[in-house]
Amino acid sequence: MEFSLPSKDKAVLEEGAAFTPRFDGNGLVTAVVTDARDGELLMVAHMNAQALALTVETGVAHYWSRSRESLWKKGETSGNLQQVVELRTDCDQDAVWLKVEVAGHDATCHTGRRSCFYRTVIADDGHARLVGDGSEARFDPKTIYSGKA
Repeated sequence: MEFSLPSKDKAVLEEGAAFTPRFDGNGLVTAVVTDARDGELLMVAHMNAQALALTVETGVAHYWSRSRESLWKKGETSGNLQQVVELRTDCDQDAVWLKVEVAGHDATCHTGRRSCFYRTVIADDGHARLVGDGSEARFDPKTIYSGKA
C-alpha cells in the first residue's frame, strides 16, 4: 500500500476523504494507542510508511522502533498483539490514533503492565518525582523477553 502526498490545499487536507499522512523529517508519524473497550491510554509510538501500511492492510498494529531502527509488530514476542478496531488521523494528518484490543495478557508495556503510562509526575519541594499508580505486571518480562526487556 502506498500513500499519496498530502495536499497543499488546507481544506482538502483537513476536510477531504483522502488519507494522505504527513510524515515528519524522519519519515515518521506519531501513533497514540488506546484500549478500544475502556479508552485507557496504552502507549505512544511512531510509524513509518511501511508500518502504517502494514497496520492498515493487516489490522494488526506495526510500529517503527526508533531505538532499534527497525519495523516492529507489537506483541510479536510477548503474544500481546494489538488488533486494530479503529484507526483515526488528526486534522492535518501528522498523527494517528489507534483503538486496539490487546491479545494475550492484555498488557502493552514491555514492563509487563497494561499501559506504558503507569507513573504520575509529582512536584515535590521544587523537584519532580515519579509515583507509581499501583498497577502490577501482568506477565514477567524477563521470561518473555529473555532478559532483553
